[in-house]
Amino acid sequence: MMQIKQSILVVDDDPRLLRLVRVNLEKAGFSVNTASSGAAALEQFDLEMPDAMVVDVTMPGMDGFTLTQRVREASNVPIIFLTAMGEQSQKVRGLELGADDYLTKPFDPDELVARVRAVLRRSAAQSTSDTGHIIQAGDLVIDFLKRKVEYQGQPVKLTPTEYKLLQQLAQQSGKVVPHTDLLSKVWGPEYRDETGYLWVYIRSLRQKLEPDPSNPQFIISEPGFGYRFQVPRGNE
Repeated sequence: MMQIKQSILVVDDDPRLLRLVRVNLEKAGFSVNTASSGAAALEQFDLEMPDAMVVDVTMPGMDGFTLTQRVREASNVPIIFLTAMGEQSQKVRGLELGADDYLTKPFDPDELVARVRAVLRRSAAQSTSDTGHIIQAGDLVIDFLKRKVEYQGQPVKLTPTEYKLLQQLAQQSGKVVPHTDLLSKVWGPEYRDETGYLWVYIRSLRQKLEPDPSNPQFIISEPGFGYRFQVPRGNE
């Protein structure tokens, strides 16, 4: 029986980069479609929803941020951002808008393939990893059976990666979870030393969940070691 290839939609206005990414992803066994603008990507997305997307941030017209917002209105498809060297603000904004991963240009094509496989693996695992447990921490409610997160009765939109990170912390509520454990369980063993990478995602989660992200009450840092999910007193 022929195995159906997973499809990747690559969006960038640089034809040389599109060709490079396409060749390497096809060599790795993926089916690849490309678009040279955000508007063209949305048309392609509507025709055939991909299994994952690779999106350049800086494009004329509809940029990668706007494209991600539009896609997130309809789908939780994994999205990897391609960002400029040293642009930390691009990475953070992209994650807050719903991207699942990022890669800085110039990048190693083999690393891109590994990142695509990683987000697809996390997305596939998500449907089988939830339990029926509900955790309430003050006004924050996490329903693992329904995969819903609410704050003050309002739904909170999380990417699959953000949700899995929150799940790892919340299901070990009160315990300090080491950086290496979080990175290995959420992203995979190849990420276990990427502590700076983890910081970006923790920051994104706090922006979405914490009343005051600069003074977090749910996701607490343990400097040099890891993070702890804390249930406010009176709600334990």
